[in-house]
Amino acid sequence: MSLSVAASTQALSAEKAARLLDRVRKAAPRVHCITNAVAQPFTANTLLALGAVPSMTIALDEVAGFAASADALLVNLGTLDDERRQAIPAAIRAAKAAGHPVVLDPVFIDRSPGRADYARDLMGMGLDIIKANEAELNALFDTRDGVDDAISRGAVFAITGAEDKIESQGEDFRLINGHQLLVRVTATGCAAGAVLAAFSALEDDKALAAAAGLSVFNIAGEIAAERCGGPGTLVPELLDALYQLSPQDIERRLKTA
Repeated sequence: MSLSVAASTQALSAEKAARLLDRVRKAAPRVHCITNAVAQPFTANTLLALGAVPSMTIALDEVAGFAASADALLVNLGTLDDERRQAIPAAIRAAKAAGHPVVLDPVFIDRSPGRADYARDLMGMGLDIIKANEAELNALFDTRDGVDDAISRGAVFAITGAEDKIESQGEDFRLINGHQLLVRVTATGCAAGAVLAAFSALEDDKALAAAAGLSVFNIAGEIAAERCGGPGTLVPELLDALYQLSPQDIERRLKTA
């Protein structure tokens, strides 16, 4: 199943993306991340470089409090152990009760039927943004009807790949920034999900938040790839690029299909 979205990208401009980035830097939203073990340090550092504030606890006796007091919640299924299985629904309920957005990254649900079933159960909890690749989307829904139903209930889909596609009840986006070296370092996609959560904390239009967040992250990735010598030096260059990213960088590089 492939999302075929209209190129109605007029709602995204370099000015809007830069303005949202500036809002993140000034407001320093708190993003609580329930993410996989491999991704935790890089995700935290990505949020800090962006200007946001991460927290990471998965302890059942405190995760609801952290999620409720944060400004957005990221749920990443890359490590789905028993502790996370229990913590995730509690965190989602707390975040939604507090009026905060929830981003789901259903990592590798195409590799595990049990994980896919768990992700489908989470879909009934009012998630705001689902960030997935095509294989994960296909594992999440048997037919296009499932996607349409989720969109009708307010979900935004950010489908990542060589071209990123975002579909919602309102505007749709096709984005083509990024660099192939990003897939040579673990957890870059996981960190991008945290960026979406930070942007969604400050923007009511979740499709615009997703489009701007992905664009900012991928533009920083392009800059980092040009500066680094390979995967080993990509990560520090990416963090520096996020920290230093300017409106002029976004203006020069933003590409939409």
